Amino acid sequence: MPIIKSAQKRMRQTAARKKRLLPYRSHMKTMIKKITDLAAAGKASEAAAHLQAAYKAIDLAAKKNIIHKRTAARRKSRVARLVSAKA
Repeated sequence: MPIIKSAQKRMRQTAARKKRLLPYRSHMKTMIKKITDLAAAGKASEAAAHLQAAYKAIDLAAKKNIIHKRTAARRKSRVARLVSAKA
């Protein structure tokens, strides 16, 4: 537990931000996992159908500065490559 007043405030701010931003990160990871599982199961058409939703979740996380924009681009590329390889 921080002793300094500014450190206490910083801890409160961090907790509030985490609470606010966690659902976006969780949704992004869920969408990526869903596509990964579908591709592994050989259901390429279903995985391709979920691709737009995954892109949207990744872009939203990047927009909210949860992940970096280049990280978002890399994740979108990997998901697209995975789906196209299974198609």
